[in-house]
Amino acid sequence: MRKTLSDLLVCYAQSDERVVLLTGDHGYSLFDEFRRVCPNQYINAGIAEQNMVGMAAGLAKAGYFPIVYGLSAFIPIRVLEQIKLDVCHDRLPVIFLGDGAGFVYAELGTSHQSTEDIAVTRAIPNLSIFSPADRHELKTCIDLAMNLRKTSYIRLGKADLGDVHQDEVKFNLGELINLTHYSNAKVAIIATGSMVNEAQKIISTMPLGLACLWSAPCIKPIDKSLITDICDKYEIIITLEEHSIIGGLGSLIAEISTDTNPKKVLKIGVQDRFSEKCGSYAYLRKEHSLDTESIVNLLSPIMQNFLVSK
Repeated sequence: MRKTLSDLLVCYAQSDERVVLLTGDHGYSLFDEFRRVCPNQYINAGIAEQNMVGMAAGLAKAGYFPIVYGLSAFIPIRVLEQIKLDVCHDRLPVIFLGDGAGFVYAELGTSHQSTEDIAVTRAIPNLSIFSPADRHELKTCIDLAMNLRKTSYIRLGKADLGDVHQDEVKFNLGELINLTHYSNAKVAIIATGSMVNEAQKIISTMPLGLACLWSAPCIKPIDKSLITDICDKYEIIITLEEHSIIGGLGSLIAEISTDTNPKKVLKIGVQDRFSEKCGSYAYLRKEHSLDTESIVNLLSPIMQNFLVSK
């Protein structure tokens, strides 16, 4: 996914000299090609993320289209006030890229883990939120954000989990993507970001046709009418996210359901706690019961009840 990100940013910068990429003091080679091809459109703001957002706001007001990149624990978490007041308040065309969302930087501890970014950004007006599951969804999310010319936050999770889609996927702002199309399913699973890949594994352990899987690359705005239709059609809604169950995708679906057709929403995500230990990405997913085995064990009694009632 990161290679796709780099290529897309180079392409947009080459086609529009107003595109400016701002990053903190990142030493890896992600933007080597961008610096080589578009050196005058690249700014290393150093370890000063709050100042970087202020710079982006100033550039936007001067007619540029800034893209601000950082780790999700810093962009948007550390700079939330600047995003709110400097950018969103004035409806400025700035894209924020938060990399390593969830437990990607597991070894670096809680300071570098981001499991609350959707919750805090959802509450800020004039801010669109994207959470792509793979490189194909990422491309469409960036295209949508670029065409909006408004403030957007794109949440990037684990980069090397593999593709969810076989090829390019197109969707409109706010749409969900149906990955299964089972007509008589009883259960709807709605997943976002890295958990779409996990959801595909979980679906494969269930009887064929029992559950439908939807990917939610757009968190805000989201198609409320489609969510309402899903709540009408299916007997239970299950949400999967590498994010807190407070204020994330699950909360969003439950809010919409409550307003229209109240339905049981089982929210699978990070519980209201910090990680107890450091470790690998896979270790932390397991600690927080977001690995395949833990989720299958959680869902097995529920699925068995549906099978018995058929």
